[in-house]
Amino acid sequence: MARIGKKALPLPKIMKKTLLLMISAMGALMGVGHLVGTPAHAGMRLSESLAATAPLPDTIRISDPNILEELKYYFDRHNVQDEGYEMVVAFADGHRMASEPVRHFRVRNIGTWKDYRRSGASVVLDSLGRTVIGLCRDDSLVTGVRADSIGIYIGDFSQTKAHGHGAYYADNGYHEGHWENDRRQGFGLQLLTPSDDTPRLRVGEWSKDKFQGERMRYTSERIYGIDIARYQHGRGRRPVPILWDKLRITSIGKKGSHNVRGTADYPVSFVYIKSTEGTSVRNKFYVNDYAQARKHGIRAGAYHFFSVKSSGAAQAKHFIQNTLFREGDLPPVLDIEPTDAQIRYMGGPEAMFSHIRTWLRDVERRAKVKPILYVNQMFVNKYLSAQPDLKRDYRIWIARYSEYKPDLRLTYWQLCPDGRVAGIQGDVDINVFNGYQRQFEEYLAEETIR
Repeated sequence: MARIGKKALPLPKIMKKTLLLMISAMGALMGVGHLVGTPAHAGMRLSESLAATAPLPDTIRISDPNILEELKYYFDRHNVQDEGYEMVVAFADGHRMASEPVRHFRVRNIGTWKDYRRSGASVVLDSLGRTVIGLCRDDSLVTGVRADSIGIYIGDFSQTKAHGHGAYYADNGYHEGHWENDRRQGFGLQLLTPSDDTPRLRVGEWSKDKFQGERMRYTSERIYGIDIARYQHGRGRRPVPILWDKLRITSIGKKGSHNVRGTADYPVSFVYIKSTEGTSVRNKFYVNDYAQARKHGIRAGAYHFFSVKSSGAAQAKHFIQNTLFREGDLPPVLDIEPTDAQIRYMGGPEAMFSHIRTWLRDVERRAKVKPILYVNQMFVNKYLSAQPDLKRDYRIWIARYSEYKPDLRLTYWQLCPDGRVAGIQGDVDINVFNGYQRQFEEYLAEETIR
């Protein structure tokens, strides 16, 4: 009941039920944890009626080893230069957005009133009949708490729509970030608990409520590399030399330049050189390119182009016989780029993956380090997702020509096929290591050939 003077006005049943649910939920959130100051990243106008932070609902706990592992992977590959890093740090420290229940309401602020302009703590109904408990200024809702049938939104509003910075609690997860017109838009952090009880952390950009991926900023702090084959020596009869003392990345191509700060001017920190293909093809420039890379202090590795026309065992033997394996070299790579028709020719996906596993096993025995799988985004979506052991046990190098980082745990990301490198004529594949200098040094110490 709400009361004006001596006269009591009954609230509509649906509003009363929603209010009780929201206040009960908010009280439970606030009762579990302690309050701290609003994190610097939040940007929320909550000082008058809302406070940050509270623990996640009981369905999601940071102490969960799966969640801890997700967070560890994120911090292993990021630092303060990455967008949203502070938000993830606050999340990992247990900081959430929560609401302090408002205990007193003016009845004139409930619903739509002609003669009053709402100000301060208010209860508002939106166009869908959802109740919002929040703070109004000049008759406009600016921040508050809104419950629906799935969860609770806490954050900024424009009119009665989520707009600005906010967080959404639900039984299956938590989302914090920027909202526009009730949709996730811009940078955000999401932790989901799928049906298989394996939590998943997503950090990156949303567009119209759909996750796009993490937008990587290309700066000189990143670790860049290239992959080359005989084509980097020209396509005519006379080979074109690579000027190894001049190597410098000057462009990451039209397809990969969406988020470059300033002009691209990056050193080449690693190079992969094609060694073999199938059971008969050899790159005649491999040995010399390999020697030049090592001479000029560039970490080198070799890759094999997988063929559907011969067995994995025969291809592994061909690669091993024609490839150098020296201490400090990068892990060998299996380049997998078959078309759907070629996969059918080999007997289908399972037959193909049987040969791939054989190649990986035989090469690992020789190199004493796990090889890396090079694939494109289409292959990941259509085929690799059905091979959880390969995704779990092997590092991934993915070709994805997009401004968004692949939503996959990976070692290298091939940004473009049309980059430019001083010292090499023509287009060059440009790659970036998934991490910064510290992570790259750890990778070289732990994952290279010994």
